[in-house]
Amino acid sequence: MSAVVRDPSVARSVALFRAFRHEQTEPERCYALLACDAARQIERYEPLRGRLVVDVGGGSGCFTAEFRRRGARCYLFEPDVRELTAHGPPPAGAVLADGCLLPLADGAADVCFSSNVLEHVADPRTFLSEMVRVTRPGGLLYVAFTNWLSPWGGHETSPWHYLGADRARARYRRRTGRPAKHTVGENLFPLHIGPTLRQVRALPGVTVVTARSRYAPFLAEAVVRVPGVREFATWNLLLILRRSPYDGSRSAAPATTPAAAG
Repeated sequence: MSAVVRDPSVARSVALFRAFRHEQTEPERCYALLACDAARQIERYEPLRGRLVVDVGGGSGCFTAEFRRRGARCYLFEPDVRELTAHGPPPAGAVLADGCLLPLADGAADVCFSSNVLEHVADPRTFLSEMVRVTRPGGLLYVAFTNWLSPWGGHETSPWHYLGADRARARYRRRTGRPAKHTVGENLFPLHIGPTLRQVRALPGVTVVTARSRYAPFLAEAVVRVPGVREFATWNLLLILRRSPYDGSRSAAPATTPAAAG
């Protein structure tokens, strides 16, 4: 994993793609690589060592484990107990909680992190606002999600989601003999890059540091600037956001641990 450093680069993208091909059979290998990559992306803008990180919707805790390995005080908040325990006991300090209503005080986190969660949220605007609320002034937000029109927009039913979600699910069941994990309108929601960017830019007290394709080997930021094309070519949108140093509408003093939640 340590060899995949330069971002963007063809070598990095190929390594991530190869790992993702084994997501179902070797999930720990796949997500360990993705967590390492995400941590490096964050450390471009904010050191992790000594920081309080909130991992929102982090499943069984691969990202939490990586952040802790790098010296962060990280707490996992996951709404689905099945995801939380999918690969064994959850990490210490994990909390069963909805990302739209986090049990945290205003400004509690130095870094608020969410990877591939937003497309599974019925109310992404509230989810994003909650992430902003719990981030301290001057803190960092990392949000990545798979947009609907990307080749992986339908998740396990891709790329047949281009022909319609119901048709894609029916084909998946015929091919595998089991129902798809995701159902559009229940636990998967079509998100598009243009409207999401407008929502993010309208959030009070937040600056967009970068909006880019998470996995692209080149032109990672350029492709997101092209309406229409970006909906297909981005694949997975990464947003790095910075909470304004001072926002009078929210608490300016971060809490030291999640126990400071009201």
